[in-house]
Amino acid sequence: MTAVHPLTDGELTLRPSQDDPHLVIFDVEHGGSVGTVEIRRTTHGVGVVTWAMDGGPEVAQRAVRLVTEYAFGELGLERLQVEVDPELHASARVAIRSGFRREGVLRGAALVDDERRDVAVYGMRKDDPRPDTLTGWTALMDSALPKKRVIAHVIVRDTSGRVLLCQVSYKKDLELPGGVVEPDEDPATGASREMHEELGVALPLVGVLAIDWLPRWEGWGDAVEILYDGGVHDPSLVDTLQPDGFEIRGVAWHAPDELAGLVSPLNVRRLPLILADPSTLHHLRDGESII
Repeated sequence: MTAVHPLTDGELTLRPSQDDPHLVIFDVEHGGSVGTVEIRRTTHGVGVVTWAMDGGPEVAQRAVRLVTEYAFGELGLERLQVEVDPELHASARVAIRSGFRREGVLRGAALVDDERRDVAVYGMRKDDPRPDTLTGWTALMDSALPKKRVIAHVIVRDTSGRVLLCQVSYKKDLELPGGVVEPDEDPATGASREMHEELGVALPLVGVLAIDWLPRWEGWGDAVEILYDGGVHDPSLVDTLQPDGFEIRGVAWHAPDELAGLVSPLNVRRLPLILADPSTLHHLRDGESII
């Protein structure tokens, strides 16, 4: 490795204090010594960036940016990582504002004072747009902001006011047709796709009956669910449906007053409410009306 020269942005200076094939350490000066930042090569083309500074998050961010460009340019690295405790929000902000995208959490990956702690991983590729560009900044924000699941189910009724429910293979509760919306898929398309995959037909969607927010439940994160109106049909519709036989084992009509014990407590709360007044858009929180 060639000799490392000091790095500077005009106000901040990073002076190399250690330089070997696997580790470069810089002392950070900002009107005096404020800490260190280092690059540790882990595998071919990949390095981990760490820092320890007293100069505040802005100084840390500027130092990390200097080291990042040095690592991609002079060291020829192609990917850099930052690994921080998810509870250290200031460190996470430095990582994001320095151009590192949040990529995930390694559960229990660190041992601190005999306690297993999670590690949040932030990554940057050499060809990533930098944080001072529009695409670079929006990509960073997209990686860090919450991502909420969207579920699209379809309420199909018959002329007697009954609702179509599916017997599924993965739980005892009967379920509505539909499911989780895929990335880059609009909810209506997701509802139609799921219905076609499950029942062999995608009935026309004639409106939205309810929007429901679902809290965390049995390992699932919270979600927004859209309940579409699949229309009113002759009871003979069930004879034309073709359950996939894997996820959906059967379908049948069920009256609103016989749902208890057949569907989840969530659907016990909300389906009778929706079926009693299908002309209203129901705004729900965990199956209960909020408007």
